[in-house]
Amino acid sequence: MLKKEDLKQINEKGISEKQISRQLEDFKRGFPYLKLEGAATPKKGVVVLNNQDCMSACRVWKDYQTEGHKVVKFVPASGAASRMFKDLFAFLNGSNETPTSEFEKEFFANIRHFAFYEELSEKCQQLEGKSIDDLVLEGRYKAIVATLLNNEGLNYGQLPKGLLLFHSYEDGMRTPMEEHLVEAASYAESNKQAHVHFTVSHEHLDLFKQKVAEKKAVFETKFDVNFDISFSEQKPSTDTIAVNLDNTPFRNEDGSLLFRPGGHGALIENLNDLDADIVFIKNIDNVVPDRLKSDTINWKMILAGKLVSLQKRTFNYLHKLESCSCTREELEEMSDFLQNELYCKLHNVDTLDNASLTNYLYKKLNRPIRVCGMVKNVGEPGGGPFLAYNQDGTISLQILESSQIDKNNEASMRMFTEGTHFNPVDLVCAIKDYKGQAFDLTNYIDKSTGFISSKSKNGRELKALELPGLWNGAMSNWNTVFVEVPLDTFNPVKTVNDLLREQHQ
Repeated sequence: MLKKEDLKQINEKGISEKQISRQLEDFKRGFPYLKLEGAATPKKGVVVLNNQDCMSACRVWKDYQTEGHKVVKFVPASGAASRMFKDLFAFLNGSNETPTSEFEKEFFANIRHFAFYEELSEKCQQLEGKSIDDLVLEGRYKAIVATLLNNEGLNYGQLPKGLLLFHSYEDGMRTPMEEHLVEAASYAESNKQAHVHFTVSHEHLDLFKQKVAEKKAVFETKFDVNFDISFSEQKPSTDTIAVNLDNTPFRNEDGSLLFRPGGHGALIENLNDLDADIVFIKNIDNVVPDRLKSDTINWKMILAGKLVSLQKRTFNYLHKLESCSCTREELEEMSDFLQNELYCKLHNVDTLDNASLTNYLYKKLNRPIRVCGMVKNVGEPGGGPFLAYNQDGTISLQILESSQIDKNNEASMRMFTEGTHFNPVDLVCAIKDYKGQAFDLTNYIDKSTGFISSKSKNGRELKALELPGLWNGAMSNWNTVFVEVPLDTFNPVKTVNDLLREQHQ
């Protein structure tokens, strides 16, 4: 099936023939639905902290920050902003010359409230010889939208979301990238050093570096912190092969194989390359202005303190297990911690003899740990927290997408609809073991998970394969804890009009 030229193309990407064979098999076989034990709720699986717990966790984190550990803020930022402007593209390419939909009317009625207004008006003056107000008076709404979206204007339709102007301040406007630097200085610094890592697409890398060159010193002075800002791109070796509807490899017009980015699950490789003790993960568009940051900062510190406390207990137990001289009472204490604090359950764990229990506990405790913030479900699309069965018979906490659940299974759908919480992508991760060595995070991926979607290229239908999602299958075999966080810590920007919400003004 694969030709000599194919093997050369695969080799140049750093992909093995074995990986291609597995991907082609995945297309044919599909991915199994996950077996659920139930939705994770405050009654079972989602921790709700009281005020005393929160204050204690904050103290733990503040102490940790002074101990010389390396803390990194990891921000997936490769996405283009084109989807933010889907409605405006439709208006620009449509037959109506004036706003007709509610979305269009809201955009133009509030255009002065966008952080990019001044920059847009200046560009309109430059290109059209008129301000936004003059263009509106003349009914030339499309000229305004074209100036916002197109290459000769602000090019917002093609720029990465992280470089758009989101928020207005007296001393200027800020992009999401800048807001993440401010956040890092507020909760992710250690001994006045803040490490921030952005994953970006290749075509936007220079733009990000340019923005850093402009702003880095400004924020270092403002927050009395030194920034170490780094970037990485999704690796070509994480691309996945595309197939025709009959599962044969899809070929471009020149006969070459078509590869597509493997989705955000590919970023487990970028995370794996980081040198860090603790890593905060948060999406690029989930930021707020300074006046609303206090809750976000406070809860990031709470999640991190909770993680550090769990890690300390885990490391203590692992050192004891390594000695192989634990009493049955000590082993049962560790088992209770694993089952009730890290929520990794095995039904027959009590029947294991000491040697088997020691091995089981060592294997399960010696894994990366993540503490994930969860907000109450208010109807947002996306993943949520569940209790799921693993291939080894254990039950653990997992973040699942709706596509991983069998819609024809009445019991699974009931569990899915009973979910009370939503995943806002708010993670704090510990990625070194009890000996201070970095885990190889690729060893903790559930490769039996993934997503197959329908796409097209040049009018030809194809099937695309996404790798196990970064906070789904790519972290499936981590120790996981879910903590309820307030809804006001989750303020994503999915459309341009979301910037008009009070949380972004």
